[in-house]
Amino acid sequence: MAWYDEMLAVHDRLRRALALVRESAAVTADRSGAAATTDLLVWCRGFCTALTRHHTAEDAVLFPELERRHPDLADVLRRLRQDHGMIAYLIADLEHALDRAADPEASRDAVGRHLDGVGAIMESHFRYEERALGEVLAALDLGASRDDVLGPL
Repeated sequence: MAWYDEMLAVHDRLRRALALVRESAAVTADRSGAAATTDLLVWCRGFCTALTRHHTAEDAVLFPELERRHPDLADVLRRLRQDHGMIAYLIADLEHALDRAADPEASRDAVGRHLDGVGAIMESHFRYEERALGEVLAALDLGASRDDVLGPL
């Protein structure tokens, strides 16, 4: 299995999922009603879960294995784990904004701002990870399932 290609495919799926959530947020901002808000909640919570599970899998399986095989990557992996923590914090804030968005009196603009923040940090993180781990992942021989290593995407 080409782990670098698998990571790129997962990152692309998450980028597409975020784009769908942003589209749903734009539609929700343009129309009111429970159906529009429910669509946004479903898409957004699905994206949040997928991104979290991807990072959880990397932290639990991929990064420890890379650390064992490539001790020289310790600083890179520490930075990537810090990014995961920051993204988890932003996801929690986004989920709180989603809880408030279900209230018809609440501003749904907050969800869009949170999505922008998560998206910016996620993209920066993905690009760094792809550059920093690309060669190592392209050569990695790891006998584990893709879901265990990169999350169920």
